[in-house]
Amino acid sequence: MKHTYAIENLDCAHCAAKVEEKIQALPQVKTASLTFATKKLTVESDEKKGLTKLLIDTANTVESGVNFTELEENKVVRKKKKSIFSEHGKEIAQLILGALLFVIGMLVGEAYPVPRLVIFMVAYLILGLEIVIQAAKNIAKGQVFDENFLMSLATIAACVIGDYPEAVGVMLFYRVGEFFQDLAVERSRSQIMEAVDLRPEVVLLVEEGDVREIPSESAKVGQILKVRPGDRIPLDGVVVSGESRIDTSPITGEPVPRSVGVGDELISGCINKQGVLTMKVEKPLSESMVTRILNSVENAAAMKPKMDKFITRFAKVYTPIVVAIALLTAIVPSLITGEWYHWVYTAITFLVISCPCALVLSVPLAFFSGIGAASKRGILLKGGLAIEGLDNVKAVVMDKTGTLTKGEFVVKEVKSYGKLSEKQILNIAANCEQSSTHPIAGSILVAASERHLQLVSPNRLEEISGKGVAAEFNEGTVLAGNAELLELYQVAVPAEVAELEGTVVLVAIAGRFEGAIVIDDTLKEDAKEAVAELHGQGLYTAMLTGDGESAAQAMGNRVGVKRIFSKLLPQDKLQRLGELRSEIGPVLFVGDGINDAPVLAGADVGAAMGAGADAAIEAADVVFMNNTVTAIPKAIRIAKATGMIAKQNVAIALLVKAIIMILGFLGFANMWLAVFADTGVALICVLNSVRILYKKF
Repeated sequence: MKHTYAIENLDCAHCAAKVEEKIQALPQVKTASLTFATKKLTVESDEKKGLTKLLIDTANTVESGVNFTELEENKVVRKKKKSIFSEHGKEIAQLILGALLFVIGMLVGEAYPVPRLVIFMVAYLILGLEIVIQAAKNIAKGQVFDENFLMSLATIAACVIGDYPEAVGVMLFYRVGEFFQDLAVERSRSQIMEAVDLRPEVVLLVEEGDVREIPSESAKVGQILKVRPGDRIPLDGVVVSGESRIDTSPITGEPVPRSVGVGDELISGCINKQGVLTMKVEKPLSESMVTRILNSVENAAAMKPKMDKFITRFAKVYTPIVVAIALLTAIVPSLITGEWYHWVYTAITFLVISCPCALVLSVPLAFFSGIGAASKRGILLKGGLAIEGLDNVKAVVMDKTGTLTKGEFVVKEVKSYGKLSEKQILNIAANCEQSSTHPIAGSILVAASERHLQLVSPNRLEEISGKGVAAEFNEGTVLAGNAELLELYQVAVPAEVAELEGTVVLVAIAGRFEGAIVIDDTLKEDAKEAVAELHGQGLYTAMLTGDGESAAQAMGNRVGVKRIFSKLLPQDKLQRLGELRSEIGPVLFVGDGINDAPVLAGADVGAAMGAGADAAIEAADVVFMNNTVTAIPKAIRIAKATGMIAKQNVAIALLVKAIIMILGFLGFANMWLAVFADTGVALICVLNSVRILYKKF
């Protein structure tokens, strides 16, 4: 059974990783995922009684004061926005008072050593007492190498060697840096969650002419809701009355509003721009689009990329190594030179630098920002692994129907090769296809209806899988299908028929070939542009389809893909995909049908069109909610930008720390720079991560 908790009082990314590891090790817990970016913990456990207390107690062995509150499923509760002063009043007061005392102490000067010492000691207690106490508590629990211990050790060592201004100033700088870092993380988290959490807290229920507010999770299927101009569509449903224009951009990224009227589908999260609408609820909140998107983003944030896992492992080794270097730096050169003050001070800077928070925070926040940026554009990325996969793909392989095309078949032309007219050939084919639900059959029936043709039911009908139908009429056996069907019945087909472009339905009567109906799928308007963009990104493109060779070649040539594979069954698609992977490298496959599910699961990255089958969407790593082909190159650009920002963050954190360590060893860096290498760099990484939300793709 899964339990989801909101996390309170856990502000250190490194500590969050430790808490997750401790909870995962509990025998009562099957799986645990703590996502610092969303401040949520998801635990799978059969334990019912006392689980929350057990988790809190376990977390508090790492950091005191951590609390978990179990979230009710689908209940929408938003924290009211508070001012910075009301939310962080105590911390701001400590910083202001500590800063004032530090300035006063500096102004007093060395001429008054005792008052100066008292002022600095009071300032240190105001700024650093909580950190020292927390460090002592953590040491008692066996948690030594954390930021509280490192800052306490560094500043106390500064006091021991008599550098009180340095101790207070560094603690002040550290506290200010931590404050702004936490503020930036919280603001970035809020920005991302506000962008993806489109669930309404209440809906307007219409009952017997009255309108009243009820919690959104209470709305049931079949109930009638009122949607005013400017309101978000609260749940998935259909229009019962009214007309309006709907802004679908929050869900699909499509900027052009669409008109809706009675009977039209409404997707939750979209915005009603004009008239008043009443709608019937088709799906409860738990199944509506707004919840699906939120769940996808939160689940995606919990699915950590390889880079994140590597950095977490690296941080465990990195901090002890730097502490060991600091210890050696304090002792060995001092024994040789006798300059204990200089080398102990240098060692202290190493201790401050060694805090791994900037490293541990930089990667998950970058990936979470990338997931948020994609969701704002109608692209659901199911985790960091999907982003890493998209960043590495070398080839993009696409299904034809529903991916490159709309899946809307139309009769392009009817050709007669015998005594019958084109109208008669269409009429005979429509007679055969009356009971079929296949889209191609549907296009023939639509064409017959448009020409007002009268249909006659066959005396007997046999559908031959993958080939077509054979029907018995008074005139004899009528065949309507592909070349394989006519070959099966030994009907000769003229050679020029093979030159027809598109999906071709051949018609024969009583063993004699009579004509052909050319059916064309409607190409998506942006398909050609999207393929050109993919080529511009240096990616190889291919198309896999079950269609015949002529139809596949015609469509593939129109969009410009480099390689076309036709007449493929689902297992054949998987085989071709494997061949392309071996030849070119990691492959992204994009499809939309139930038959695409095996290929989606088997690809390095599987992507599904949002209008596709549920099985395809479930099997996919990426879902294009807007159903456009240009979303494919856009998703790859977002993934590459996200990967680049994550790498930049790691490089910035490691490079700055390394440079300041070297400068410190050479005597050119002080503790102020060391604090910048810790909290300053973490703040830079946070701001660098968030900028992807504002980047144009």
